Amino acid sequence: MEAQLGGIHHITAIAGDPQRNLDFYTQVLGLRMVKLTVNFDDPGTYHFYFGDRAGAPGTILTFFPWAGARRGQRGNGQVATTAFSVPAGSLDYWQERLAQHDVAVAERVQRFGEEVLPFRDPDGLHLELVADEAAAGDPWTEGPAPADHAIRSFHHATLWEADVEPTAVLLTEAMGFELAGQDGDRFRFRAAEGPAGVVDILRRSGEPSGRMGAGIVHHIAYRTASDEEQQAWRERLLAQGQQVTPVRDRQYFRSIYFREPGGVLFEIATDLPGFATDEALEELGMELKLPPWLEPRRAELEQVLPRLERN
Repeated sequence: MEAQLGGIHHITAIAGDPQRNLDFYTQVLGLRMVKLTVNFDDPGTYHFYFGDRAGAPGTILTFFPWAGARRGQRGNGQVATTAFSVPAGSLDYWQERLAQHDVAVAERVQRFGEEVLPFRDPDGLHLELVADEAAAGDPWTEGPAPADHAIRSFHHATLWEADVEPTAVLLTEAMGFELAGQDGDRFRFRAAEGPAGVVDILRRSGEPSGRMGAGIVHHIAYRTASDEEQQAWRERLLAQGQQVTPVRDRQYFRSIYFREPGGVLFEIATDLPGFATDEALEELGMELKLPPWLEPRRAELEQVLPRLERN
């Protein structure tokens, strides 16, 4: 197959209080809210999209925030950690900044020759910052983080699995990844050179499965360039026995979904049309945007959705 997945497109997680989630990712981590919309499958709930200046694929962390949501439990069959790239030499800045905001920060670790700073968001979502010599991109520079330290993109995601082999076979034989290295029970796979092309699997034999809830990743999406390539991926995965959904229109990309052998929900999403289709680039994320089929319900939904304070 000539088409290759371009790495991670976006990662979607569950949060609790919407205001707290918004404040943390924009005011502490300095990401841009590139789209304020609703969960198309449950429109009484927000869907937040955070990313770089334009919301480029490979930078987009999204949330379904439910006020009062029960905390989830990390375990096998989940994306257990989401890691971002920051420029080399930035971790001192970030460690101090996170401490100033009372963020739970763990000790730095070395992994595959790179320094990693683990921490958690207010809902307990496990995150990492990786000092990346190759960090590049178009960061949001109108937030609180200075341009020379700002988050650039995803670095990798870590899947927790009881058995590495079935997921590794799917990644390498069906999805175009290559095994790039091993560090103990951690296996690194690469889909593409450049940002957001890495997925790690951490083998956790005999450990329990996770439970969905606040602070847990709902799914991980991988990039494909076009509708035609997405359809080709769908046909290939179906031929290999995967249960793949029909294409779903998410307004800013189109999606197909399936579960990998360990239970993680995978998505393949198109790069286009992107987030500047219904508002100008300089105005991204400023107003609530609804898809055409929900626009007639705007007044109703605006009554239901919690009010947000924007800084």
